[in-house]
Amino acid sequence: MVKKWCMLVLILVMALSGSVYVQPSSTVQGAATTYTLTFPMDRYPETGAHIRDAIAAGHSAVCTIDRDGADANRRESLKGYPTKAGYDRDEWPMAMCEEGGAGADIRYISPSDNRGAGSWVGNQLEQYADGTRVKFTVK
Repeated sequence: MVKKWCMLVLILVMALSGSVYVQPSSTVQGAATTYTLTFPMDRYPETGAHIRDAIAAGHSAVCTIDRDGADANRRESLKGYPTKAGYDRDEWPMAMCEEGGAGADIRYISPSDNRGAGSWVGNQLEQYADGTRVKFTVK
């Protein structure tokens, strides 16, 4: 017990001094932790608007990471949405999420916005294992 208390005090001191980053936006629900990721709408405005609108329309704000299911989800979500010259088909929830796939919201957006956003999200989520829940907010 003393060891745990000392470790807690040490972490608190380091966090207050700026030596350690503590992610305050994670919440615990039962045994699962949900992390929050704030999507930068100023950097990727088309993708940000799509995420915001899709969530407002009732699609999940939470992405449960499922990298192995991404290809199948993408095939299902894009059925019936033909390609258009000069545009990418953006999907929300994303194909890499368990919540993605059939019924996802699809929007045609510029390739640079879509691919930049995809790269940014991929970099943010690479530290998390499949099964991790991430709540998206857009700012």
